[in-house]
Amino acid sequence: MGPEDLAAVRIERALLSTDDKSGLPGLARALTELGIELWATSGTRRALLDGNVPVRPAEDLTGIAAWFGGRIKTLHPGLLGGVLAPRTDTGRRELAERGLLPFDLVVVNFYPFERHLAEHPDARDREEFIDIGGVTLARAAAKNHEWVTVVTDPREYPGLVEELRANQGAVSAATRRRLAIRAFERCTDYDAAIARGLGVATGAADGFPETIVFRREPLKLRYGENPHQRAATYDTVSPVDAGLRASPFAVVKGDALSYTNLLDVDTALGIVSEFDEPAAAVVKHATPCGVATAPTLTEALAQAIATDPVARYGCAIAVNRPFGGDEPAALKGIFVDLLAAPAFDPAALEPLGHRAKLKLIRTAPPSRAQPRWEAKSALGRLLLQEADRRELKREELKCVTPTTVDEHALESFAFAWKVVRHAKSNAIVLADGTRTVGIGSGQPTRVKAVELACEVAGSRAPGSVLASDAFFPFPDGVEVAAKAGVRAIVQPGGSLRDPEVIRLATDRGIAMYFTGWRVFRH
Repeated sequence: MGPEDLAAVRIERALLSTDDKSGLPGLARALTELGIELWATSGTRRALLDGNVPVRPAEDLTGIAAWFGGRIKTLHPGLLGGVLAPRTDTGRRELAERGLLPFDLVVVNFYPFERHLAEHPDARDREEFIDIGGVTLARAAAKNHEWVTVVTDPREYPGLVEELRANQGAVSAATRRRLAIRAFERCTDYDAAIARGLGVATGAADGFPETIVFRREPLKLRYGENPHQRAATYDTVSPVDAGLRASPFAVVKGDALSYTNLLDVDTALGIVSEFDEPAAAVVKHATPCGVATAPTLTEALAQAIATDPVARYGCAIAVNRPFGGDEPAALKGIFVDLLAAPAFDPAALEPLGHRAKLKLIRTAPPSRAQPRWEAKSALGRLLLQEADRRELKREELKCVTPTTVDEHALESFAFAWKVVRHAKSNAIVLADGTRTVGIGSGQPTRVKAVELACEVAGSRAPGSVLASDAFFPFPDGVEVAAKAGVRAIVQPGGSLRDPEVIRLATDRGIAMYFTGWRVFRH
C-alpha cells in the first residue's frame, strides 16, 4: 500500500442484516473468498445458507433470537458493542473484557416501510413496518466509520468487492466516509418517509407535507438555462410525496438533455395530459405555441405544428399516443429539438433516426387522476402548490352579453381554456374547434398578449374564440380581438371595468362568457 492508503482498514468480520436480499449471495461469497468471517441475523442467514454460503448466527452473540414478534433482534450490546467500539488499545481491551467480537463491515438495509406504504396506501398497520434495529445498526456503523465500513444499498456491493480484492481485503478511509454519509442519508430518507406516511394516515391539516427529502439523480444535464450555468436534477425519495415524484423517462435518441429541455417537455406533457383524444403540443421556451386534438395523432400533429410557423423552430413536441410510422411525415421540413411520446414504433424510429440533432424521449403524460404538486424557488425558499387540475364545467359559464354561442364555440371554449392555463401570463389563446390558431403569452400587458395572438393567427382569427387566463383590466384587448374577427371570448371576469368590457363586446357583436375563476401561470 502507498502512503495514501495508510488509513485503509482490513475487513476481518462482517455482520449482515438485510430485508432486500438482491445481490446478497454474490457479495457473501466474495467476502468468504477473501477470508472474511460472516455473521447474520436469522432471515438473512437462512437466505445465505440456501445459497450454500457459510455464515454464523448473530443470536450466538446476543443470546436471543427475536423478542416481541421480531421487534428486537439486533438491539443488543452483543452486536452494537462490536460495531461501535473504537479500535484503540482501550477499546480492544474493553471488547476482550466483555467477550465481544468487533465487526469491521456492516451490511444492512431496512424493513420496507416505503414499499409497504406504496403498495398499501390505506394500510392501518404501517407502524409495524417501521425498522428500528436496522436503522440503529446503520447509524452505529456510520458513526464509527473511522474503523467500520457500512453498506446500506445493494448497488454498492460490486464497488465494495472490487476495492476489497484490489486492496487485499481492506477499505480506504475515503470509501468508508462516503458510505457512512450514504448511510446517514438513507436514515434521513427513511425517517422522513415514516413521518410523511404517518402524517398522511392521520390527515395533514392542509395536505402539504411538513418535510420533503430530495435526492440527486444520476441524470447528467448538459447545462442550465445557459451553457455557463451548471444544473442537476433531484427526485423526492418518499412514495407518500407521489405528487412530486419524478416522471420516469428514457432518452431513446440524442445528446444529453439540458435544463431547458426538461422545462419544455414538462410543459408539453402537461398540456397533452389534459386530453383523452389524440393530442399534440408544440412548446418553445416552456410555453405552448401550438396545440391540437384530432381523431388521429397525425392530424393533431399537423394542426398543432401549423399554429405558429415562426415560433416552432427548434421546438419541443409531446404527444399522448405512441408515435407511429405515419407520424414522422408531419414533421417534414420542421426543425424539432425534442420529441416526447409514450412509445415509438420501430417504423417511426427509422426516419426519425436521420435527424441528427433530434432528441427522442419515451415518457407518458402525467395522470390527471393522481394528485400532483408544482415547485419553484424564490428568496432561497421552496414554493409548493398543487397543480391546476380544476375542470371547467359548462354550468360555470355565464354569458354576460346578448350574443350567445353555438355548440362548436362551446367546444372551442373548453379546448382553449385547457391550453391557456399552460401558457405564461398574461396569456391569450385563439382556438377554432380543437386546434389553436394563435397564442400570445408572457406579455406585461393583456392587450399586448391579444395583439400577439391575433398576429400569429392572421387570416385564421375570424370566427375563432379567445380564452384569457385572467380578466381584461381595460376594454382595449377586446377591441383588438374584435378587429381581428374573434367571435367569442371566455374569461374569468372580476375586473372593476367589467361593465366597460362587456359593453364594448356587446357593441362589437362578440359573445362573452365568464368562468368566475382564473388560470394564471408564471
